[in-house]
Amino acid sequence: MEAACRIGSGTSHGAKAQFALGDKALEIEPMRPVGGSVAKGPDDLFTVEESLQMFADDIGVALATVMDWRWVSSRWPAGMRKDGVSWTVHKILASIQDEAERWVAIEDAPFNSRSGKGQWTRDEAKRLVGQQVDRPITVEEKVRAVKDLTRDDEVATRVTSELLQRPRVARQAMRNDDTRFTVNRAQFDNSEEAREKIRDRVPAVREIEHTIEYLDLVGSCHQYVATLGRLVPRMRDQEFTEDERETIRRGIARVRGAADWLEPALDTGQFTLDEQLAQLLKGD
Repeated sequence: MEAACRIGSGTSHGAKAQFALGDKALEIEPMRPVGGSVAKGPDDLFTVEESLQMFADDIGVALATVMDWRWVSSRWPAGMRKDGVSWTVHKILASIQDEAERWVAIEDAPFNSRSGKGQWTRDEAKRLVGQQVDRPITVEEKVRAVKDLTRDDEVATRVTSELLQRPRVARQAMRNDDTRFTVNRAQFDNSEEAREKIRDRVPAVREIEHTIEYLDLVGSCHQYVATLGRLVPRMRDQEFTEDERETIRRGIARVRGAADWLEPALDTGQFTLDEQLAQLLKGD
């Protein structure tokens, strides 16, 4: 029995051993109906877990492993198991709820370009049931893998920052309206947070609100110049399409228009946007 437990699930011998152990666990504790109690009945000496725990202890494996074997065996009766297909693939396909669909699925092995024939792999089984594959191939699979890896906010922040430093990635991302709105909102929130910090440190600033706007304005100018300072050296061998050049020209026109409006506004104190400038800034 112990020797059988050491056989991997990737071999035909391993699959037979694991099914044999699962069948034995089923004999010890048959599956209960969905929603059925696993507690002891009036005539039961052990609960399901207690009974299977003793079995697991005897063969030197974890209870969770025995429970897995038992469940997979229950989903694949002896006559429906596929020779040559690993136990792990059986386990993945066991998540197919309809048993008739399950029986049909395992008979229809996906074509493997390497072997030139139908062959089940763990990833092909996972694709069929909608699970994340171990080796993503399609864009959708890769995106899903990245999402799984960046669930932690700290990791996501670092990855996002590094990706947005790639001009082509940033350009493509900002073409998405939702992404652009989120970035703009974050910039606004960061500005508000900076204002609040300054107000907390210098109470007198509460009475001089335009000083905060002055800091924002000066900071925006520095940010623009600093950004160009970083980008220009990288553009030495950069080739732009005509569409890209035209897009940049439109951006330069908006920047120039805003600067031309701002300089006299500083002298006159008239900071009301006229309709022509508003249309220019909107890109109309």
